[in-house]
Order: sequence, then structure tokens, then C-alpha cells
Amino acid sequence: MGERIDYYDDPDAPPANSIKPSAAALVVWDGAILLTQRSDNGNWSMPGGAQDPGESLTQTAIRETLEESGIYIRPTGVAGIYTDPKHVVHYTSDDEVRQEFTIVYRAHYLSGEPTTSDETTQVEWVPVERLAELKMDRSQRMRIEWGLTHADTWIDPPGA
Repeated sequence: MGERIDYYDDPDAPPANSIKPSAAALVVWDGAILLTQRSDNGNWSMPGGAQDPGESLTQTAIRETLEESGIYIRPTGVAGIYTDPKHVVHYTSDDEVRQEFTIVYRAHYLSGEPTTSDETTQVEWVPVERLAELKMDRSQRMRIEWGLTHADTWIDPPGA
């Protein structure tokens, strides 16, 4: 398995060679946020991933959350749309350098127990007060903070 390297406004970042729509889920339940620790870089993030042909981005958020965390969700709205060309993700396994294109959905927890997958080494309901101590890419941290503090805001989030 290759590594995932996130770059933001970095002059040493490789140029983007692809764009793939993706979706993530911001799931808050009982004062905690559903987070996964990625197996490709060790960072914590919201569950999410690339859209498959034949599915909507909402379906992508549901599928990716279940695959990566074992948790069933119901999306309830959009927390943010992230398309900043200064944010690229380098996948070293195939040298893909993807320009950011992610829709983050707010979602309700329906059922399931945190369960790891090939893509995750840990899955936890993380109390909000513990977020600062987790190893996390800058873009993930910004998205979570934005989603927690702007529940009813419909303007472009920073780094969009």
C-alpha cells in the first residue's frame, strides 16, 4: 500500500493530475465526533472517499462511512464544499496527485459499532475536547472546526 500525502499551498507540492469528486461525513453523537485513523498516513479524519460510478455523492458519504467505520448514517445537510486547487493529495502507490473536491455532509448516527477496515487502523467517537491532541491534516481540522461552529451557515468555508 502506498502513502497519502496532503499538501496545502506548498510550492514543493507536485502538480495535480486528476480530480475525483469525493464525500465525507461529519457525524456528531453524544458530544463526540466519528473519526477514523487512516492506514495510509496515520492521520485522523472524518470517514469519506471518492465517488464510484453510478452513485450520488450522498450515497458515497453513506457507503464510505460504513466501509471505513462500521457505522450507518443518514446525511442531513451539507457542512461544506471544498474545491481549493491549492490543496492536493499525492497517492504514492500510483503517483496520482488529486486536486481537492470534497463535499462534507452533516449526518446522524443510525446504528453500528466502530469497526476498522483496510483503510483504517482505529475508529472512535472522539470527544470534541480531545480533537486538538490528534494527529490530523490541516484541511481535516479546518473542516471539522468549521462544521462544529457554523451549523447553519451557507457560505464558502475557508480553504474552499
